[in-house]
Amino acid sequence: MSKDCGNHGGGKEAAVRRICGAVIAFIIIVLITIFLVWVILRPTKPRFILQDATVFAFNLSQPNLLTTNFQITFASRNPNSKIGIYYDRLHVYATYRNQQITLRTAIPPTYQGHKEDNVWSPFVYGTAVPIAPYNSVALGDEQGHGLVQLMIRADGRVRWKVGTLITGKYHIHVRCPALINLGNKASGVIVGDNAVKYTLVTKCSVNV
Repeated sequence: MSKDCGNHGGGKEAAVRRICGAVIAFIIIVLITIFLVWVILRPTKPRFILQDATVFAFNLSQPNLLTTNFQITFASRNPNSKIGIYYDRLHVYATYRNQQITLRTAIPPTYQGHKEDNVWSPFVYGTAVPIAPYNSVALGDEQGHGLVQLMIRADGRVRWKVGTLITGKYHIHVRCPALINLGNKASGVIVGDNAVKYTLVTKCSVNV
């Protein structure tokens, strides 16, 4: 009797090993399939262009406080013919010399199909934001000369869709230089009380 029970125990262990082996093999096959599809299709990063910026407020006051209010328009294009992009999270904000000067504005989650374009026009703003003294001096000098160099940024998470397969989340970082001629309103279009729309059409750098 003891011998039979031992055999039964060994049979159960062998069955468990076979099941575990099958599960591991299945996972490996799925991962290899995803990798091969990824390599064959070679997904390309989305392309972003900063089209314009409407300035409602840009005031530097003492001691080193900056109040801003922009509406920016930027476009994204999915250059892939067989891969879709899920924008699960995207926050837009402005910086000056690597210092954040506005709050982050969230873009609603969206899906971008093959060869599709999306256009967003979020508001970014900051009220009495403290900035570093050396940045305040530099910004004052730029305002005195009329041209202010800002950076419009977008950070978030994306996923790629290949057929029915959807990848995990990847970080995306978008950087759009914005040279705005605040000293000459005639270089833009007046769209309201003290609001000027400046056409930029600037290509953005994208890292995924």
